[in-house]
Amino acid sequence: MLFDFESDFAGSLRCIPMIVRMKLDLCGIKLTLRQWSRFTHEDRAALVDKPGETPTEQAAYRQHVLELVQSRSDEPARFLPPESHESWQQPDQMPDDIAQQAGADDISPPTDTQWANLSPLQRFALIKLARSKHENENFVPAMKEFGLLPS
Repeated sequence: MLFDFESDFAGSLRCIPMIVRMKLDLCGIKLTLRQWSRFTHEDRAALVDKPGETPTEQAAYRQHVLELVQSRSDEPARFLPPESHESWQQPDQMPDDIAQQAGADDISPPTDTQWANLSPLQRFALIKLARSKHENENFVPAMKEFGLLPS
């Protein structure tokens, strides 16, 4: 699943889409844009489509990414601690980063009910967009896309 706010760069898979970023966080791999760019379009599309929700799927996803990095990149793989119970997985508690970014953009943050009704991927995207210095221009478009603001 690619979001509309990603369409200018994710449609071509030139940049790492949110769905892949979430799966990478879950399996504990930090993939650089340079490494991503070394993958073929088919490799990238497979990483979008490959499941990564259950522990078994995450282990398979991790192994697949590590094989791609080793075969296509001249950089070693970098690791993160696997995410568990991260804020995007908590529908009952919106992180402060969201309210802060909404305030910076002069918009209302999601209500508790709106936050709870978002999918985990939508919550993940908003948190990443709120925390990113170079991508937060997509925060407001994402809020609109997710039905949290008028279009």
